[in-house]
Amino acid sequence: MRLLVLGAGYAGVTLARRLESNLPSSVELVVVDDSDAHLVQHEVHRVIRRPGVADAIQVPLADLFDRAEPRVARVERLDRDAREVHLDGGDSLSYDYAAVCLGAETAYYGLPGVEEHSLPLKRVEDALAIREAVLDAEGEARIVVGGAGLSGVQTAGELAALAREEELDADVTLVERLGDVAPNFPENFRDAVRGELEARGVEVRTDASVTRATEDAVETAAETYPYDIFVWTGGITGADAMGGDRPLVRSDLRLDDRTFVVGDAARAVDADGEAVPASASAAIREARTVATNLSRLVDHELGGGDDFAPRLDPYRFDVPGWIVSVGDGAVAQLGPKVFTGAPAKAMKTSVGAGHLTSVGSIRQAAELAEEELGV
Repeated sequence: MRLLVLGAGYAGVTLARRLESNLPSSVELVVVDDSDAHLVQHEVHRVIRRPGVADAIQVPLADLFDRAEPRVARVERLDRDAREVHLDGGDSLSYDYAAVCLGAETAYYGLPGVEEHSLPLKRVEDALAIREAVLDAEGEARIVVGGAGLSGVQTAGELAALAREEELDADVTLVERLGDVAPNFPENFRDAVRGELEARGVEVRTDASVTRATEDAVETAAETYPYDIFVWTGGITGADAMGGDRPLVRSDLRLDDRTFVVGDAARAVDADGEAVPASASAAIREARTVATNLSRLVDHELGGGDDFAPRLDPYRFDVPGWIVSVGDGAVAQLGPKVFTGAPAKAMKTSVGAGHLTSVGSIRQAAELAEEELGV
């Protein structure tokens, strides 16, 4: 029997490590990713200002798994009818069960010129390209960040901090089509995030829906924003292997009897009928549920599968709170209470370091904490 985990982000790594402990040794477990390292995605914005963080937030797949076989390849297509995964180079892998953990890609929504003229922020190389563009800017640098979700907030905060540290003449403008920053989060969290951005010199423009971009300006229905550097964090779409789709999955996170979709690769509805937001915390918790369900299915099949199919656990979205960095500051929400300043910064540091510790990367956890805290 072969079980495939497609993708080695938060969901894929968490799932594969749990399956290593839960599956019988006779089951072949393969992890497929187009990189040979796991990336702590929610810290990639730090590389814009602190290139040294790149080493701390990338963990070689070979160091993460005891029995799972890492396969470095790009997933081109998933054929669920044939139960085959087609890889770049023409190779394919058959499977008995598969978990699609491919994450999501940057969405451009067909807006004219946006993809052509903007810089994305999904990978370390993207962060380094943004840093280089800022440091190479001559005279006053006009920086526009499109999209004020958590990624856009963190990017804008990091760019403002970089300009201040390097004593650059730079203006950072954060443009959001909805009425507030971090629009999918509670009001008191949104208010605190906006306050942190403005305190660090970021100009926030909401109710500003981007209509197009040219080589030197971002246009909205009401205003045009000239730029020297344009960073786009305006949304997500499905991976190419999924046809650009993020399929809807119900609370057991199955797309069919043999295929699960976990993390940002899917639009999930939990056991209470609530939409699950795309986030690292949700991906990790979904993976834990899927690990339990896959183990039950495998045990049932290896045992002969003559009785009724096992009952699968539903996933229920329940996280203790939210946290976002804004340059050297942070905003955290635990229950109804919002924190800023040193307590929030300490919480933010613990999240990334805690994830690295959970996957056994103690050295990288310590390095990330040192970089975050400046010690």
